[in-house]
Amino acid sequence: MTDERVLTWQVTESGGQETSWVELGASRLSARGEALGTSPRSYRLTYQLETAEEYVTTRLRVVAQGAGETRRLDLRRTAEGWTVDGVPRPDLADALDCDLGLSPLTNTMPIRRHGLHEEPGRHRFLMAFVAVPELVVRPSVQTYTHLETTADGARVRYESGDFASDLSVDREGLVVDYPQLGTRIRAERTQYR
Repeated sequence: MTDERVLTWQVTESGGQETSWVELGASRLSARGEALGTSPRSYRLTYQLETAEEYVTTRLRVVAQGAGETRRLDLRRTAEGWTVDGVPRPDLADALDCDLGLSPLTNTMPIRRHGLHEEPGRHRFLMAFVAVPELVVRPSVQTYTHLETTADGARVRYESGDFASDLSVDREGLVVDYPQLGTRIRAERTQYR
């Protein structure tokens, strides 16, 4: 059975919003989404995300459009390693996940993989971080810590460098509120057999 949700966040950091059509399986996630932003400059972004077992990223395709320019990114992870537009990236070798900048969605994979929406734990990761709207990929060390279980889900602390934010996630580990970034404003759920 596949659980599909349509999630929309008001993304305060970009001055816009993001809507994502997310399919959650027992240990996989796939999503397609669209984001509009006005900061650091106006852009429209579309993406498709696929994971393998244990929510490990296999592919992220992104198109960003701005005034007079279109950028494309094809980020892939295989048994041989990561590639960015077909070019090997050995600096990402230890990463399991992508992290799409200005998007609350990609926080889901490490949270679900380690059950941080359900139980205590602290984990440090290397991520393939994608800057938006430039679509430049760089390694990023991030830490996720379960803070508490709540009536609606959990609170999980996200840390990267000097930045930290306490995320509120629902029972499925999907971000509801990400202080300094955005807040979910709509969620619809459909189940398919």
